[in-house]
Amino acid sequence: MTVLLQIGRRPPGRHPVPPSAGPSRPPGPGAELRVFRSAHGAHLFVADGSRVYDLPEPVAARVERWTATPEGSLADLARELDLPLWDAPRIDGTPAAPPPLSSISLNVMQACNLSCGHCYADEGRFGGAARSMPRATAYAAVDRLLAEAAPGSDVVVGFMGGEPLLARDLVHEVVRYAVRAGAATDHRVRFALTTNLTTVRPDDAALFAEHPFTVTVSLDGDRAGHDALRKAPGGASAYDRLRAGLDTLARHGRPRHLSARVSVTPYTAGLLDVLEHGIGLGFDEIGFGAVVSAPDPAYEITTEAFAGFLQQMTACGERALAELSAGRPYPFGNFQTAMEQVHRGAHRPYPCGAGAGYLSASAEGGLYACHRLVDDPAFAMGSLAAGPDTAARQRHLAERHVDRQGPCRSCWARYLCGGGCYHEVSRRGRPGCDYIRGWLAFCLRAYVELGQAAPEFFQQRSAAAPLTSSASTV
Repeated sequence: MTVLLQIGRRPPGRHPVPPSAGPSRPPGPGAELRVFRSAHGAHLFVADGSRVYDLPEPVAARVERWTATPEGSLADLARELDLPLWDAPRIDGTPAAPPPLSSISLNVMQACNLSCGHCYADEGRFGGAARSMPRATAYAAVDRLLAEAAPGSDVVVGFMGGEPLLARDLVHEVVRYAVRAGAATDHRVRFALTTNLTTVRPDDAALFAEHPFTVTVSLDGDRAGHDALRKAPGGASAYDRLRAGLDTLARHGRPRHLSARVSVTPYTAGLLDVLEHGIGLGFDEIGFGAVVSAPDPAYEITTEAFAGFLQQMTACGERALAELSAGRPYPFGNFQTAMEQVHRGAHRPYPCGAGAGYLSASAEGGLYACHRLVDDPAFAMGSLAAGPDTAARQRHLAERHVDRQGPCRSCWARYLCGGGCYHEVSRRGRPGCDYIRGWLAFCLRAYVELGQAAPEFFQQRSAAAPLTSSASTV
């Protein structure tokens, strides 16, 4: 038995909950072990630690029998088969303590110049009135981030909306302020911005190129597909304006990382066609996200529709696997993130850093768990004036630990999924669990096959440092 690509190691600094005495392990043998097969044979996935091992076929069959009808404990099985299934858990039900802040997003413009029925933010208004963030509030957000961050750490300031470039003067001012303030406190500040790219100007492009920016562009397909979902004023083409924005970036300054995010609705065209179209536009990365919660339910992916979504995502993944195995770049973000996270043994009891190292500031200066939960009192986390509410963050992390979630604790994929997006779960529950398991099952198989065909892919990805730390495998 061999460890594939040294998965068994625990990378430092990525495991907020150390082994400790705490609540019992999740029930059910299928929550801990999963046998899967690739073109190279049988393998074992161990949920705790996201470890992957080669298995001889007779041993794989024995493990499958045990997960179906366990005889004895996990420790007994480990001794019988000489498998390194450690008794001491890396993750248990003990909630993480709120860490220092590492990123904050500013909802600088809670309004938008487009009208999109699938937008979770309701055109940036979050169910209220359109408004913009005052300069003093934006500066206070930067000051609060630097005050709450670990000494000498890198931090990220994000700009959200609505459409943040409707507040471009403020964005420029905050970037300059944050760079100066970060230098004074020995923090390197990086930046992120999510935009529809319809209003970008040459000076914006120059700003993105001058500073360490990751820019995420909302893209919903080719011209017909994009314009069907994104309505511009006066009947103009939002897609044509996006293409003009890409041209502006090409001529006046490209950000360090330029990605596209596709919001998948029942009206989205074939995903492989959309992916290939985005690659053709020159994005560094293209990723898909199913619309689970929208102001208009007609745009939501239903539980039944997730089966088709999985089929199309897997087709995209197979294309990525073939291209990357042949040594050719193929920037399918969902796939590459999954490969990277499985390779480093990523495992976590939460889906992202929301309410932990990441908070979002509203235009009025309230702090919330993330940019999708602005103005939701259930996810209020303090204010810029008074600081983060430690008690609220502690409750959030205690209540939403994946091993304390009823439908999650018995799932083998829980430490790669983390329990699902807080915004989506609070609105619709978890309609996509079968999809997530199906996608991750494909990714485990693809991981083994890619590691055999192109091990250099993982060496290159390990050397690349992402601008943000909230990536998800799903």
